[in-house]
Amino acid sequence: MDRSINFRGIAGSAGNIMQGMGKFVFGNEGLESKEDSYVERYLDRISNGTIPDDRRSAMTELQSLVAESRSAQMSFGAMGFPILLNVLKEDREDVELVRGALETFVSALTPIETSQGPKTEVQPASVNSDLLSRETENISLLLSLLSEEDFYVRYYTIQLLTALLTNSLKRLQEAILLIPRGITVLMDMLMDREVIRNEALLLLTYLTRDAEEIQKIVVFEGVFEKIFSIIREEGYSDGGVVVQDCLELLNNLIRHSSSNQMLLKETIGFDPLISILKIRRGSAFNFTQQKTVNLLGALNTVELLLTGGPSGESGKDANKNANQAALAQKNILDHLLLLGVESQWAPVALRCMALRCIGNLVLRNPQNLDSLAKKQVGEEPHVQPALNAILSIILRTSIAQEFVAADYVFRCFCEKNPNGQALLASTIAPHPNQGDMHGAAADMPFGSILLQALVSSDVNGDMEACCRASSVLSHIIKDNLQSKDRVLQIQLETPTPSLGRTEPLLHRIVTCLSIAASDGENDQSSHPEESYIQPVILRLLIIWLVDCSNAVNCLLESAVHLNYIIELASSKRYAACVHGLAAVVLGACVLYNASREKGRDAFAVADAISQKIGLTTYFLRFDELRKSLAHPSSELQHRKELSRSSANSMSDFQEIEEDETNKDDQHPVLSEIFDSQFVNFLSKLEVDIRENIMEIFSRTKTATAVLPAELEQKNGEVDGEYIKRLKSFVEKQCNEMQELLARNAMLAEDLVRTGGGNTADTSQKPSSGRDRVQIEALRQELEGAKRQIEALKTEKSQIEAEANNQRNLAVKVESDLKSLSDAYNSLEQANYRLDAEVKTLRQGGSVPYPDVEAIKAQAKEEAEKDSEAELNDLLVCLGQEQSKVEKLSARLAELGEDVDTLLQGIGDDTAIPDDDDEDEDEDDE
Repeated sequence: MDRSINFRGIAGSAGNIMQGMGKFVFGNEGLESKEDSYVERYLDRISNGTIPDDRRSAMTELQSLVAESRSAQMSFGAMGFPILLNVLKEDREDVELVRGALETFVSALTPIETSQGPKTEVQPASVNSDLLSRETENISLLLSLLSEEDFYVRYYTIQLLTALLTNSLKRLQEAILLIPRGITVLMDMLMDREVIRNEALLLLTYLTRDAEEIQKIVVFEGVFEKIFSIIREEGYSDGGVVVQDCLELLNNLIRHSSSNQMLLKETIGFDPLISILKIRRGSAFNFTQQKTVNLLGALNTVELLLTGGPSGESGKDANKNANQAALAQKNILDHLLLLGVESQWAPVALRCMALRCIGNLVLRNPQNLDSLAKKQVGEEPHVQPALNAILSIILRTSIAQEFVAADYVFRCFCEKNPNGQALLASTIAPHPNQGDMHGAAADMPFGSILLQALVSSDVNGDMEACCRASSVLSHIIKDNLQSKDRVLQIQLETPTPSLGRTEPLLHRIVTCLSIAASDGENDQSSHPEESYIQPVILRLLIIWLVDCSNAVNCLLESAVHLNYIIELASSKRYAACVHGLAAVVLGACVLYNASREKGRDAFAVADAISQKIGLTTYFLRFDELRKSLAHPSSELQHRKELSRSSANSMSDFQEIEEDETNKDDQHPVLSEIFDSQFVNFLSKLEVDIRENIMEIFSRTKTATAVLPAELEQKNGEVDGEYIKRLKSFVEKQCNEMQELLARNAMLAEDLVRTGGGNTADTSQKPSSGRDRVQIEALRQELEGAKRQIEALKTEKSQIEAEANNQRNLAVKVESDLKSLSDAYNSLEQANYRLDAEVKTLRQGGSVPYPDVEAIKAQAKEEAEKDSEAELNDLLVCLGQEQSKVEKLSARLAELGEDVDTLLQGIGDDTAIPDDDDEDEDEDDE
């Protein structure tokens, strides 16, 4: 076989490109260094040599040089790839030479650390990985070597593929998918000797990251059985790094796939997973770093199963519920409680993740919630309810991350669980041993322990315990009106019991908030926890006040409370988060205020806000709060992938927490407790508060004060009392109008001041806030003007229609009156004719005649009675119509209509004859 290759041609084709890359990387003017000449010489011997031993020797020397020199790595990448790839194709029978070629490739793809040069310079190993992975044919060639009988050939091939994955992951994933049976060949390596199996396992771990198609093929090839078989052989959690790799591969497969989770549950089940979590009770000092990492990996698996899959995936909730039920049947709660609650000698990271798994296990699952509520922990005689033990962790731990994890358990326990909330709220009551902080705390019910911590600031100034207890209480009363009212009724002795007075628990919470604020001002540097105590207590107040008018009324019973909350929202001494949360508390006092008592109603609170803070500044507090709470989702942090690179850091939570506290202005507790769900809740609440306050300032204080009934005289009321009551009513209206005018003037002045030419103030307050307030006020005025115009238009059209009706009625009445006048004239004419006939008969004298005068008088009397009755009715109708016409004319005049023009010409053609015409008719006769 002719193995000779035109080495000079290969070097010329790739050398020019790599030479420029070498100058960029190393800053040399030329690439012809001593190492480069050696690389070229070795490659020439390998390519054109005829003596096998000489070729093998050159391969060995080349591998040593490439493993030690970055310049040699770059030169090898420029000239050596085609030569060594040809060796792998053509010299399969020379096993030693193939071994050397593979080992040289591995060395060329392994980064060499150096203290010289900038950290941002290009790594030759990365460049070589990119060159080798560009051709799918090269990957196919390497996979074919996995079928070789020689152990080292297979071993170095696996190492080479792993090195390629670390530098060119996406490209290698795409290439392997294009190669027939590429994944199957790698899966077969899991059944190889232990060393190769471990390397293949690590390779699959890299390969399955965010690669859905590869994950499906791997699962189809039966990877679950092989993973747990290896874990069992290695000794479960007591195993080494191989168990860690197995769990990382398992988590890659189920992290974003509900179907893979279902397949795991139906094929293997969860028993092997539970076996990893089993530890011996009391096995102190047995948590090595590797065992801790293995247990963290298993807990990460449990957490992924309890989430059910990625958000938005169909069937996620059903899969989550099924996993919750299946894991609960395996008594996983006992193992989690042992790791997270009872094993206080376990590493902090392990306890925290176990607590989070407990929360996810019971979240919205009635059976698991009931199981946790009844669960007991500890050994006789020191047995206590599990919830009490978790509450004790919250109150006593010195590690903020453990407090957050234990608090998460109560958050999950109380979410959509009104019965559980009511159960916990019913136990909150003072205990006879309330003053003994270290007495019979273990024998106290849950609520008494919680209440003792809430008032602990009065006993020993322990604001930390008060803050943490406030967080638990906020979960108990959230979205549960009955629990809010139940806790609201709790009465506590005042700090000076000799006075014999009591105060509501809500008042004591406000007092604790004021104490925390004063302590934070006096000594913020030595107590970093002060940075989250006030926000957590304010969060409790917000949750308590929402949808609970009784709590709002209780808070406003003392004007001191309102003034203090206003001070928190306005004073520059406090952080933006405190400002914003205090503003939300004030907004809740307006939005959910049902009181009508003067000085404590929504109108009074809104007035206090505008007078002491200013609406512009007040609304800006919401913007500041939104910015201060803008942080990455904590859920993403909890689900951080556990790999070899992050395992050691994740096993020591406390160090990470301290570093984050120093690097970030926001305390880590805030980013955990004020999660995205609560931030969204605040955003919706902010919209309602803005609309409600603007509505209050756009209407009168008492919208139902002006009632027609108050203007009417009551039955039996004398005129003097009626006049006196009217005067009082008018005075009340005048006072309210004066208050309204004064407040509107003050608001206008505030808007002008903040929106005017004050340069210093403008630099401090964003113009968007001022513009928003001004636009809102103008919009309200414009809408009011539009409504008034529409009402006037409607009223005008109604009046015009009524005027037309009255005009038609007047024409009809005038026509009837003319008809009546004509009838009367006809009657008179008939009377004259009869008189003439009577005179004629009298002149005859021969025939006796009746008393005509009597008959005429009788007929006239009857006619006059009939006509008089009709005239009276007609005049009454005319009077009523005339009154309506006068009122309508006055209203039309107010609306700007010309009444004379409207009435002009009415009745001209149907005029009633006047008396002069009648007299002329009589003379004619």
